[in-house]
Amino acid sequence: RARAAQLLMRKFAASAFGLAVLAALAALAAGLGHRFGLWDYRVGFLVLRGAAAAGLAGAFGCLAAALWALRARSLGALLGALLGVAAGGAAFGLPWAMLQRARAAPRIHDISTDTLNVPQFVALAATRRASPDGLAYGGAAIAAQQHRAYPDILPLALGVHPEAAFQRCLEAARGLGWKIVAANPAALRIEATDSTLFFGFKDDIVIRITPLDAASRVDVRSVSREGLGDLGTNAHRIRVFYRELARRG
Repeated sequence: RARAAQLLMRKFAASAFGLAVLAALAALAAGLGHRFGLWDYRVGFLVLRGAAAAGLAGAFGCLAAALWALRARSLGALLGALLGVAAGGAAFGLPWAMLQRARAAPRIHDISTDTLNVPQFVALAATRRASPDGLAYGGAAIAAQQHRAYPDILPLALGVHPEAAFQRCLEAARGLGWKIVAANPAALRIEATDSTLFFGFKDDIVIRITPLDAASRVDVRSVSREGLGDLGTNAHRIRVFYRELARRG
């Protein structure tokens, strides 16, 4: 009976480990599949949701297996079970963290430091029109949500001439790894594209420099190409850009 129980527990531990690892692989595939154009982001979110449920079940199963391995003094089984807990926890933790970010952010995807005179896309206009989220700004309703959620997203004053401000902004954008689509020093406008790390969502950015006597005003607009919300990504991108400018100042 003891041997049969031990065999049964080993099978249970192996099943829980396999479930946890498959869940982790599914969670990884959810984002990579969208990044490489294999499926729509909605499919990726469904895969991610299923991976979270399977990962949680696998993690709890591996935790039970770890307790059994401790009693049985089986180091190999214990290490395998702990690895399963980590894999299942990762499969659950990633979508859980994304859910918390989604709950904390408004369901908007167009963030601008100037919501009255919004920086406009020129070189990327055709790309924006063809994207699911379009070219047009959402207006006062979107601006009100942004101001409530991100009161720190404001224009930036630089104490340098516009030409120097343009060059500094261009270097900062390149330093962040953005793909520069257009850099027009005569118009004092830069347009670029950036991608999110996991799902590879494409977001477009326009930087506008306005002369202020011997100084300059910098406005930035960051917009997603698809999706209702952005989990706070576009506001975060503007903050990171400002920090990069300060670092290079």
